[in-house]
Amino acid sequence: MYWTLELVSHLEDAPWPATKDELIDYAKRSGAPFEVIRNLEELDDDDYPYTSIEEIWPDYPSGDDFIFNEDEY
Repeated sequence: MYWTLELVSHLEDAPWPATKDELIDYAKRSGAPFEVIRNLEELDDDDYPYTSIEEIWPDYPSGDDFIFNEDEY
């Protein structure tokens, strides 16, 4: 399983919290690429809902990861 910013962006508007099956259903209905669905299928098969993208991809960059000095522009 591998995630990129482009792939995970298809899940940003998912209905969190969501189970694995709900995320797969959402990805299919929203037209996400096959790689997204394949990655979701590789998640653990428990019925525990995931509360955010960070639980699926712990390295998901947050707004704090992008250092941008507004004064320079």
